[in-house]
Amino acid sequence: MKADDHQVFSFKMTAPSKVRMALLAALTLCTPLAAQDRLAEAVAKYQHEADPIHKSRMLAKLGDEQVDLAKTQLKEDDEVASLHTLEQYRDEVHETVTALNGMGVDAERKPAGFKELQISLRETIRRIDDLILTLSVDKRPFFRAVRNDLYMDQNRLIDELFPRKPDRSPGKSDP
Repeated sequence: MKADDHQVFSFKMTAPSKVRMALLAALTLCTPLAAQDRLAEAVAKYQHEADPIHKSRMLAKLGDEQVDLAKTQLKEDDEVASLHTLEQYRDEVHETVTALNGMGVDAERKPAGFKELQISLRETIRRIDDLILTLSVDKRPFFRAVRNDLYMDQNRLIDELFPRKPDRSPGKSDP
């Protein structure tokens, strides 16, 4: 084997690995952008939906994606964007809960939309609690305010799903 052949051979061996590395780097950079594009598309669909029940079902799926985006933004040291993402989710939840309550539907008998959103909120609040624990102490109050607003909306849903009924047992009367 000549020296020139060895150089050509070693170049052929490293060129595919360089291409693979470049492709891997490009995919790594594109994946978060593609996820953000999917999230933006899902939020746009949510905003154009008119039916509160469909909105609540869409929002149940959006919650996970928005919390994941907020976590990613925190990893990139962008607390402001992360808080903004969670505030946007909070506003969407509040709007949907208000719309569901405004329908005048008995959620105890027809829980469609109410139940899915309440379950999703419970899980999302738990994930936000985990996210808050990763923050520095001085940043936590801002995120807790968003979490508490979500908790209040979850309680509104629970009250609609499980209304308190007066005691129907006959009371003892004094003769």
